[in-house]
Amino acid sequence: MGILNITPDSFSDGGMFNHVDGMISRIEEFVSKGVDIADIGGESTRPGSEFINADEEINRVVPAVKLASESGLYVSVDTNKPEVAKAVLESGAGMINDITGMRDEHMRKICAEYKCSVCIMHMQGAPKDMQANPVYVDVVEDVRRYLFEAAEQCIKDGIEESAICLDPGFGFGKSVEDNYRLLMKLERFKESGFPVLAGISRKSMIGNVIGRPPVQRLAGTITAETIALIKGADIIRAHDIDETADMISVYMKAKEAGERCSN
Repeated sequence: MGILNITPDSFSDGGMFNHVDGMISRIEEFVSKGVDIADIGGESTRPGSEFINADEEINRVVPAVKLASESGLYVSVDTNKPEVAKAVLESGAGMINDITGMRDEHMRKICAEYKCSVCIMHMQGAPKDMQANPVYVDVVEDVRRYLFEAAEQCIKDGIEESAICLDPGFGFGKSVEDNYRLLMKLERFKESGFPVLAGISRKSMIGNVIGRPPVQRLAGTITAETIALIKGADIIRAHDIDETADMISVYMKAKEAGERCSN
């Protein structure tokens, strides 16, 4: 899953693609490198960020959605607003990636109506305050329970079970220790049978360990993403397309070789 942020203020690439030339360049990169899903976002969800209104978000993302879908890409849109979801689904998107975990009944109803895929993410609090003081009894079990219950509610509201994937929400209301506990226990989220998405790329869980700014976190990111694959992740949400694709190719080759040895 390649990240395309149509924002002026995202933590890593804000302002790089929020114009037509930037959108086209990024979409062309996705197509040429064989990205499976283009994940388009029009609202920064970095720690401390503020929500924007639906009209502004629609104006940002719809042109990118149309360009990406016309290029043959499968398009996911990172939004928590039902109005935005409806607009992008009508513009060619096939998936809604909701950081608020599909809490909004109207959002669930729209996704069911359009028969789209959904990614349910866990977040404690809201982006504005989520990193203030995140507290869990048991972060793995708390997040796991939340996601499984959210998936059940989505199914009750008409979303197909096969259309759901889960995201533990690395960096969204979690301490550094919480994030690494989730990473090392990622296989627990597979017990539901739903695919698991890992969004680790360039996040502070990497920066706080290696002491580097977002654009210098490639080695740390690739390391964490490799662990995520070993632990069962099905989708890797990435900024660095070439390097992530190379890592996945090497991982898949090693996995194939290991399976042949065991047989």
